[in-house]
Order: sequence, then structure tokens, then C-alpha cells
Amino acid sequence: MMQTSYTDEDWMRYALELAKRADDEGEIPVGAVLVLDNQVIGEGWNRPIGRHDPTAHAEIMALQQGGLVLQNYRLLNTTLYVTLEPCVMCAGAMVHSRIQRLVYGAKDLKTGAAGSLLNVLGHPGMNHQVEVVADVLAETCSAYLSDFFKRRREQIKAQKKLRQGLL
Repeated sequence: MMQTSYTDEDWMRYALELAKRADDEGEIPVGAVLVLDNQVIGEGWNRPIGRHDPTAHAEIMALQQGGLVLQNYRLLNTTLYVTLEPCVMCAGAMVHSRIQRLVYGAKDLKTGAAGSLLNVLGHPGMNHQVEVVADVLAETCSAYLSDFFKRRREQIKAQKKLRQGLL
């Protein structure tokens, strides 16, 4: 039986599908998929609002699933695909889990910890460095996030107008 080999772009498209789940739940649409030997071992989407948990980021969810699948907190030789550059918390979890590669879509100039604001994953003082591949389907990932925030602003405006009309 022949095994299909997927590209970084293929996996990022899958992460975008997971981001849509977050969007459907009213969460910031970020998706993540953890891959080992061309197989999914973990996936996640942002869920901090619904779970009342500030750590329920897509990356953390995918890493936790991967640990359960492998029965090990060390996720050696894995690649994590994320639609948005990880924050400091998620980057720290990647270092501790010893993933091999991070592939992300959109840069996060405000909180990105994979090179945009900080570089946690490549910091020479860290006990593990993660190979980083940035900007995979960046325009698609960025546009999806921008559209989400535009829709959210429009919803807030509409709610304000509705409240003003009721007062």
C-alpha cells in the first residue's frame, strides 16, 4: 500500500479547517495540527473562551493530544502546523515538548514568539531549538483572521446600535 506524502501547504490547509471550528464556536480562529511520519497525532483549535481556560490555545490542545497518542511528553521528530505565529506560552510548550519543526501561516506582530516580536524557539539560551518555517499560506491565514475581526467589530457595532435604540 502506497502512503501519500503531504506538503506543508496541505497540512496548513488542514489547520485552516480546524481554525474554522474555532470561528464556529466564537473563538479567535486559530488551528493547529501535530504530525509525525506524515500522520496526524494531535489537533486543536482555539477554545479559551468556551473552556474558561487561558491555556486552551490551538497549539496546546494539539500538543496535549500528541502526548496522549505517543504516551510521552516528548514529541520528538514532530512538526506542528499553526495558522498564526505562536505566543510565548505556546512557544515555551513547544520547546518543552521537543518538537522538531514549527510551520506557521500568519505573523503575529503583537504577540508572536517565533521571530516577529520575540524569538523563543531559536533563543540560544534555550535547551532545545525548534526549526521554524514561516509564512506558509500566510495571505490565506492572515485574511481569515482579518475577516474574523472585521465581522466581530461589525457585530459589536450592531449590538451598540440595538442597545441605543432600546434605551
